Amino acid sequence: MNTVLIILAFVCLLVGVVAVFTPFPPAVPVAWLGLLLARLGGLPISTGWLVWAAVVGSLLMVLDYIVPIWTTKKFGGSKWGVWGCTIGLLVAVIGLPFGPGGLVGVFFWPFVGAFVGEYLKQRDMHLALKAAWGAFMGIMTGSLAKVVYAIILIIKVIIALI
Repeated sequence: MNTVLIILAFVCLLVGVVAVFTPFPPAVPVAWLGLLLARLGGLPISTGWLVWAAVVGSLLMVLDYIVPIWTTKKFGGSKWGVWGCTIGLLVAVIGLPFGPGGLVGVFFWPFVGAFVGEYLKQRDMHLALKAAWGAFMGIMTGSLAKVVYAIILIIKVIIALI
């Protein structure tokens, strides 16, 4: 067993949990890298687990962009609100040097984008807030799914270590 790789695996797994709440580094690939490092370090983690984690992680990364847009629509947002949410997601990912960034920006920008887009379309504060709330709920859902994913990988590595 390679102790250095195992330590690096746990660092990646913990960074994967924390990174859920930041636009960078991407949480899912970092957590998966932790799983891979654990296997390379000699822990009994099967190829099937690596493939399963890669497939689920890829799906989570795609859904991370789709779910906020979908929930914006479900909460009554129009195409304007959806575009605003999308632009807000991009601003959060790019991390523009103005306004909230990091943890706050990941939740803030899609909310603001959906609100502004919907308000420009509807000119109704209530409808705009409802669409923005949908964007926020989508971001929260994606974040929760990524935290659960990272925790499952941590538990798998701990079980393999024991």
